[in-house]
Amino acid sequence: MLTRRAALMGAAGIAALPVLARAAKAEEIMDTSMAAPADLSSLKRIKRKLVRPPMVHDHEQEAPGEPRIVEFEMQIVEKEIEVDDGVYLQAMTFNGSVPGPMMVVHEGDYVELTLYNSPENMLQHNIDFHSATGALGGGSLTLVNPGEKTTLRFKATRPGTFVYHCAPGGPMIPWHVVSGMSGCIMVLPRGGLTDHKGDPVRYDRVFYIGENDFYIPKDENGEYKRFEDVGESYPDTLEVMNGLVPSHVVFNGKVGSLTGDNALHAAQGEKVLFVHSQANRDTRPHLIGGHGDLVWERGKFNNAPERDLETWFIAGGSAGAALYEFLQPGVYAYVNHNLIEAVNLGATAHVVVEGDWNNDLMEQVQAPVEYDAAYEGRTALP
Repeated sequence: MLTRRAALMGAAGIAALPVLARAAKAEEIMDTSMAAPADLSSLKRIKRKLVRPPMVHDHEQEAPGEPRIVEFEMQIVEKEIEVDDGVYLQAMTFNGSVPGPMMVVHEGDYVELTLYNSPENMLQHNIDFHSATGALGGGSLTLVNPGEKTTLRFKATRPGTFVYHCAPGGPMIPWHVVSGMSGCIMVLPRGGLTDHKGDPVRYDRVFYIGENDFYIPKDENGEYKRFEDVGESYPDTLEVMNGLVPSHVVFNGKVGSLTGDNALHAAQGEKVLFVHSQANRDTRPHLIGGHGDLVWERGKFNNAPERDLETWFIAGGSAGAALYEFLQPGVYAYVNHNLIEAVNLGATAHVVVEGDWNNDLMEQVQAPVEYDAAYEGRTALP
């Protein structure tokens, strides 16, 4: 049954933002007040401070002791971001970043999130955890107006990597998602990761790659439009969205966000866990010059990982994980191997690896020189 609060929230949204009056439709808000309370008084509580992607907050790879209640805080921020040089998006974000920050807990832990909708915002927001059970992943228990906060707790029952995103109802869902409102949670097995044989696996560092497809409108002159606020951007953005052709496909919110001075860094011999999420479209991560030693393509750690993959597949609305030990120094390109999207639309990251070159793995036997085409090279042809 639709509660009185849901009706009031819908009315408030329409009053605050007339342009969205025809589109806004909050989903049913669950009334769970009659359910028996869960007694978790014996469990230890810990607080985790979320950090900006591609980094991930401190965490243990193996769970220490009994399940815990892991507390997080996250603020919803509507703001303009620069997607490319001179190209701007009226974004909706979790904690001010695109993607939202990655959370890490262990199977059996309880996630307790306090979600703040900043009073400066214009829109209703909520959060749907693909890792949670019931109530639209928490979406129908977390719908908040600007200036409101809510706290949701759920038990992490399934290990793996999972998407979370905003899902306020109806046509607002895809708009909020492609405006930046998605992130990832990793639920580690209590004993940590294991390989295809069931043996323990550890990583030296985690990089979180959040891939986003953006749909930024152009004017009659072919120039990208810039809008005063998120509400003004909706009608034109909706038209581009419904064409299903993104203007940009990027990692971590911007073309070049993980290249050049912003490149990721690792050392030769380090094992890096790449966690990759895409809340809306399918994607095909590939590490140029490397491989997926162990790949949880669908991101679920109860399943044995694939081995030695060149390219792996992340279905839209999911997150996957790949572990690679860097064997050579140099610059590696981590891309969406739809190369049009990688090179022309922005889905590229770089990993700079320090170390000593190993000629046994690869050697330039001869540097490029000119040759006599009249006599050389003809034997190469069939």
